[in-house]
Amino acid sequence: MAHYQVLPPPPPSPFQRILSPFSRFAATESAGGIVLIACAVIAIVWANSPWAESYHQLWETELSVRWGNQALTYSLHHWINDGLMAVFFFLVGLEIKREFLVGELASARRAALPIAAALGGMVVPALIYTAVNVGGEGQRGWGIPMATDIAFALGVLALLGPRTPLALKVFLAALAIVDDLGAVLVIALFYTADIAWSALGVGALILGALVLANRLGVRSPLMYVGLGLALWVAFLLSGVHATVAGVLLAMTIPARTRIDTTEFLDGGRRLLDHFDVAGEEGPSVLTNKGQQAAIQEMENLCEGAQAPLQRIEHELHYWVAFGIIPLFALSNAGVHLGGNLASAFTHPVTLGVTLGLVIGKPIGITLFAWLAVRTRMAVLPDGIGWRAIGGVAMLGGIGFTMSLFISALAFPAHPELDEQAKIGIFAASVVAGLLGWLALRNLKHGPGAVVEG
Repeated sequence: MAHYQVLPPPPPSPFQRILSPFSRFAATESAGGIVLIACAVIAIVWANSPWAESYHQLWETELSVRWGNQALTYSLHHWINDGLMAVFFFLVGLEIKREFLVGELASARRAALPIAAALGGMVVPALIYTAVNVGGEGQRGWGIPMATDIAFALGVLALLGPRTPLALKVFLAALAIVDDLGAVLVIALFYTADIAWSALGVGALILGALVLANRLGVRSPLMYVGLGLALWVAFLLSGVHATVAGVLLAMTIPARTRIDTTEFLDGGRRLLDHFDVAGEEGPSVLTNKGQQAAIQEMENLCEGAQAPLQRIEHELHYWVAFGIIPLFALSNAGVHLGGNLASAFTHPVTLGVTLGLVIGKPIGITLFAWLAVRTRMAVLPDGIGWRAIGGVAMLGGIGFTMSLFISALAFPAHPELDEQAKIGIFAASVVAGLLGWLALRNLKHGPGAVVEG
């Protein structure tokens, strides 16, 4: 039997010592939210500075993608909102699929509470907004306060440290994922322009090809990337918002592994033995063909033990959290705050968004969760009481990314209404985050601790 010697890790190089603080920062749950806040602040300052004109000119710069005699020409702002954000929605789709397959939403009993809470967190804010804006020009924005920003909300929980029960984080994540699914459906059904049925038909054929590739066991990312791009173009030309293509593409990504746990363990031990024996050929892996072959086979074995869905989700996370979403915030958060800012909150759109997020979200989430438990459709997670649920419900009022996105869809021809909605989104997200933090900061948590409501 081969014996493996565990060697201590080599001391970090000066370069690694310099990068280690940034690596630790990027690994924290709140890091993406901090970068997002920074970009939003930069956008607001820039849009209200003497260089405000350059801010708007930058995002209105036209970019074209050409192939043959065909071309797609849109502003940089449009490419970000319809192109890069499709990647964000693709990641959202992967998270939704994973949760329904193996996560908190995989069983009806566990899924009932976050689904009920998310439903209340969408319905009540929409009703409050509609009541404030009924019959007015801003009525179309009823979907804006329905959304929860999962990155910000989880970031606030992360700032609370170990006093936050794990079950509470899981509940918030599941709630936000159901919320995202609801936002996708709202976008697809209610914020869609005139439909070009021929392009939509092409999209349906491409989607069918993606489903077939999954059923045939195709695991190559290139196949899904190529067909995914074609699906995005078809939806872009169809009138259905192109980001919906990202979610549909995610549903076709294989979630099965090629080998099971036993095969992976047996194969890993065999390859480690082979690597150990091959060491007699020479100490350098660079010149040791036997060890190189073992390493290559080990890489293939690891790939077979991972589902493409899991691998792609992991690879995309940092690109989305530290690239796409901050860029979206930088290009969309630049609202002009001129005039009397206090008077903005008397505008029906601003007032509806603010009340919907700050009041509607907590009431809707808590009320529907209570009804689900009261009717025995669901049970509270172990160690979680109503006070904790109420604190999480307040964090649900952090709309930000999704709310900004829906606002742009709701008022494409009315930038003044979009700006009023943004003011409400910013104010409500800050207030909701602060209220949620205050409500949850004194929770007692530890081994065997029970958080009472």
